[in-house]
Amino acid sequence: MTTTAGEDIAHTLGLLLRRSTRTRLHARLTEGLGKAVDDLTYPVLSGLARTGPRSAADLGREVGLDRTTVSRRAGRLEQAGLLERRPDPDDRRATLLALTDDGHAVVTVTRQRLTDAVEDSLAGWPPAEARAFARLLHRFVGQGPFAAGDE
Repeated sequence: MTTTAGEDIAHTLGLLLRRSTRTRLHARLTEGLGKAVDDLTYPVLSGLARTGPRSAADLGREVGLDRTTVSRRAGRLEQAGLLERRPDPDDRRATLLALTDDGHAVVTVTRQRLTDAVEDSLAGWPPAEARAFARLLHRFVGQGPFAAGDE
């Protein structure tokens, strides 16, 4: 039976977005970075690097976790000196989570590991195909069902 491009892409995205796929990748990216940095705390670090300081509730919405889970994981990262809690300048009663310099350094390492893993995976591809894939993936994410306007 022949499938459409949309069906093939939807199936492949399902595999890519599985929790077990993300967990495996996060474990690989965080290996050896300290007891506080693992597949559970990685989304908090990565999310803060992407968004900047956020409340636990706002960060939870960004990374798909509830506020309590974010707070618990942030506590581990705070004890390790990778994250700090700051007063929210817009609401004196609220607290923002923010990466420390050490937290930014850890994120830099994990992002380089991810880049290296992607480049290793594309090493056997003709360079023009790898560039085309990058360009088309960027276009798909920006204009497809994951585009920001579809939230």
